[in-house]
Amino acid sequence: MWSSVLTVLNMVDEDARGPSQAAGLILKMESFEFAFILKLMLKLFGITNELSKILQQKDLNIVLAMELVHIVKARLKTLRDSGWDDLFGDVQEFCGDQCIPVPNMNEEIPVRGRSRKEGRTITNLHYYRAEIFYVAIDKICVEMDHRFSEGTNIVLDCFSCLDPNNSFSKFNVDKLARLATIYHADFSDDDRGTIKEQLSTFILQVKRHASFSTCDDIASLAMKMVQTEKHLLFPLVYKLIELALILPVSTASVERAFSAMKIIKSKLRNKINNEWFNDLMICYTEREIFKSVSDLDILRTFAAKKTRREHLPHGFLNT
Repeated sequence: MWSSVLTVLNMVDEDARGPSQAAGLILKMESFEFAFILKLMLKLFGITNELSKILQQKDLNIVLAMELVHIVKARLKTLRDSGWDDLFGDVQEFCGDQCIPVPNMNEEIPVRGRSRKEGRTITNLHYYRAEIFYVAIDKICVEMDHRFSEGTNIVLDCFSCLDPNNSFSKFNVDKLARLATIYHADFSDDDRGTIKEQLSTFILQVKRHASFSTCDDIASLAMKMVQTEKHLLFPLVYKLIELALILPVSTASVERAFSAMKIIKSKLRNKINNEWFNDLMICYTEREIFKSVSDLDILRTFAAKKTRREHLPHGFLNT
């Protein structure tokens, strides 16, 4: 869309009655620094794209997410160690096609944020490689290490043992039992003492039932346990599955809820009570579910809840 953006900016500048910012934007776009950052960000977004998408899904696949985390970290390290030459060559080619001058990388330039009077200089190569290329990659790596810390990785690795694929090939009693210690508030001392035996019995039980062979993720495993009433037979195992299923709520779902709160809680709704506000929030955040519910079903449920002074018109619910 490079050419299209320039065309629009040209039109805006020509049609403006007074000085416009369009001319300045064209000048910034047709600079080597803009082109370099553009290509760098496209490269970084390309590496992290699949991981970003899967982390924003409500039905998060923990096993796949953990694999992608390790892959993305490895790709970022490879890009930092040996990706400069390919990126710089790509930027040079793009600048040549767009008639953008490429600066001499050995030329001395003033240090950014310092006065020229101080006489402190660096080369263009240092500026683009060390202060932009390395810094951008390092910031993403630091953020990933913060989001996926050692403790978080341990928890996700333990939960990944619930993956039912390949006849529960990743099932590990010791790792899953460790979750009872990590989530100590959800498991009593008695639970932590018996969970290993229950996990051992559970895995032998489900491997003998062909119906569980159709499960391909933790969500389908939970549904199958309820259908076969195994959640009553193995309550501690089912509690682990429930904890695994609510993990995405601590990431993308919470962020969506806060974004929705800014929209719902307007000045006019600022004084509504918490119950009504919570109901509005649920309707907004889960609007895809509510779209599938017919208005007639809502009216019938509303009318059947209790007797009211005023009733819906006779025959209204039957139309």
